[in-house]
Amino acid sequence: MSPRPQHLLVMAKQPRIGRVKTRLGAGIGAMEATRAYRVMLAETLNTLARDPRWQTWIAVSGVHELNARVWPQDVHLVDQGTGDLGDRMQRMFNTLPTGPVVIIGSDIPNIERADIANAFHQLGRHDAVFGPAPDGGYWLVGQSRRRTVLQMFDNVRWSSEHALADTMTNLEGGSVKLLRQLADVDDAASYRNWLRGR
Repeated sequence: MSPRPQHLLVMAKQPRIGRVKTRLGAGIGAMEATRAYRVMLAETLNTLARDPRWQTWIAVSGVHELNARVWPQDVHLVDQGTGDLGDRMQRMFNTLPTGPVVIIGSDIPNIERADIANAFHQLGRHDAVFGPAPDGGYWLVGQSRRRTVLQMFDNVRWSSEHALADTMTNLEGGSVKLLRQLADVDDAASYRNWLRGR
C-alpha cells in the first residue's frame, strides 16, 4: 500500500505595499515591511517548495492573485477564500486532496525542511501538530485527516496570547504534538532580530 500524499500549504499574500505586514509597517515603514515580506516569502518557498517528500501549495488571498507573476511555476495555487484566519485555514483542511496537511505562514525566517518533515512524521502518530510561537500563537498547524477532518478553530482569539491555547481546547480528546518554538516577524523588534541573524 503506497503512503498517502503529504501536503504543505503556505498562506501568502501578493507582496504589495500596504497589503502585507501592516503591523510591522507601522514600526519600520510600509515599503521596508513589504521588502522584508518579499524576501521572507522567497526564502520560505526556495527552502521548502521543491522538496519531493511533500506537495507544496500556496493559498493566496483572493482569486485576483492566482495569476500574479510572483508565484513559482511549479507549485499549486489555491484561493484562501473569505473569513478570518481560522475560516480560511479550515477551508484548506476541508478541501485539499487526501493525506496529511501542514499549514505555515510565509514570515517564519528560521524554518527548515527538517521542521516540515518532522511535522509530517508526527502526524503519522498524532491527530494534530502545532509549532508554537513565543507570543502564544503558532507558526505551524497540521492534521493527519486519517479518520476525519478536525474542526479546529472555533472561538479562537486570533492575534492574541491565547491563540494556541484556544485552538488546542477545540481538540480535547485528540492526540496533539508540539514541535519546536519559532518566531515570526510581526513587529519592529522581531524585524531587528531577523536582520541580526542574516
